Amino acid sequence: MRRMMKSSLRRQQAAITIGLLVGTILACWFINNTFLESYYEMEKADVVVEAYQRLNAAATSGSLGSEDFIQEMGRFAFASNINVEVIDANSIIVYAATTNNKEELSKRLQRYIIGYSVNSTFGEELSGGVPAPNTVFKYVDRRTMTEYIEVYGPLDNAYWFIVSTTMESIQESVRIANRFLAYIGVAAAFIGGILMWILSRRVTEPVLELAKISERMTHLDFEAKYQGKEKNELGLLGSNINQLSESLERTISELKTANNELQKDIEKKEQIDEMRKEFLANVSHELKTPIALIQGYAEGLREGISDDAESRDFYCEVIMDEAGKMNAMVQKLLTLNQLEFGNDKVSMERFDIVAMIRNYLQSAEILARQDGIEVEMGQTEPIYVWGDEFKIEEVFMNYFTNAVHYCQGEKRVRIHVALEDSKAKVSVYNTGEPIPEESLGHLWEKFYKVDKARTREYGGSGVGLSIVKAIMESMNQEYGVRNCPDGVEFWFTLEMA
Repeated sequence: MRRMMKSSLRRQQAAITIGLLVGTILACWFINNTFLESYYEMEKADVVVEAYQRLNAAATSGSLGSEDFIQEMGRFAFASNINVEVIDANSIIVYAATTNNKEELSKRLQRYIIGYSVNSTFGEELSGGVPAPNTVFKYVDRRTMTEYIEVYGPLDNAYWFIVSTTMESIQESVRIANRFLAYIGVAAAFIGGILMWILSRRVTEPVLELAKISERMTHLDFEAKYQGKEKNELGLLGSNINQLSESLERTISELKTANNELQKDIEKKEQIDEMRKEFLANVSHELKTPIALIQGYAEGLREGISDDAESRDFYCEVIMDEAGKMNAMVQKLLTLNQLEFGNDKVSMERFDIVAMIRNYLQSAEILARQDGIEVEMGQTEPIYVWGDEFKIEEVFMNYFTNAVHYCQGEKRVRIHVALEDSKAKVSVYNTGEPIPEESLGHLWEKFYKVDKARTREYGGSGVGLSIVKAIMESMNQEYGVRNCPDGVEFWFTLEMA
């Protein structure tokens, strides 16, 4: 078993964990190196815009010089590391909150007002000029090579203001952060790999134990049981393997018992011979009438009992009709014979019983329409069952054709599929006279006919319901018939899929 494993689960888990750690750290390093400086600038720009909005709101409300505003704005300026200055039309300072050179800030505001050119605006290079008022821009002091993000312009009360914050060099901070992240990443990958290698034993050891148990099961050794107490998927898998082992052992025991029972099938030979004799007797009886009719009409044609063409056509139609009925009955008898003797293999498959019924009703629509019968079926949602779809369609066809032929009164045929526990019950109901109670138990017998004249009228052979019985019993499913107040209902069941 170990020779079959090209790569252990333990190594794969460790490799995946280390790969994820390294990939995550490299992604963080790339994001820091690419976007951290730009993000820092955007944050500073938002700070100076917020300071401008506070100044403008205070100027509009007339609280620019109030004690509350001075304290509040001072705290904000200190916490955000910004410099603020407001002057009136006479260049007199109305409000100022600065953390460094106050005079330099005043000079810059004066230069901006008279049209002093700056190096660049925030986020867009200029060839020279003055940034528009109330526009955030970047200013570089060439003497100290210090970068500032600033905004200036008039307030709503005609005062001029400037808000400035320094752009401390972040590049070195980014390099330090990335270097630190690399050290941490290498250490985390190394430690994580070791921990994963150790902790993966808790997963791989139960898996190996389960593999050994399954290997013993392939040799029909069902004594080994999984003893783990895990409360996770491995524990569930172990429990399921234990149940599978018990089920296989029980099934093999049942198969051995069934094999012994098969030895008794020799005794059924006499029963099969009796069935064959009964079959021949019934066929002889059923074929006697159509053969006699064919013989009589054929002799009449030969002797020229009637010379007119219409009578000859009538004789020929009777002969053809009776021959067709004989052919249909022989085909049904052959089908029944195969089912009863077990020569017809049942192919169990999963299929939609509603779709099958609707397809058949669509093809048989003309049969009901020509007799003026209204067919009803309410189900539209799929209902999946287990069974031989071809044979189940034959069962439904027998029920439906019987319902059409015996439909009377309101002339309605209703098909219904009901869900009962784990089975689907298909019923075919038709309005008309009920079946005599003494005949209900005999309907499934070969060649039994409740109304022989009516059965003969539409060409029935009395074999259809016997085929239904043989098919349903070959699938170990139930079937039946019951009288309703104004009609008759035939039904059968199938196991739900």
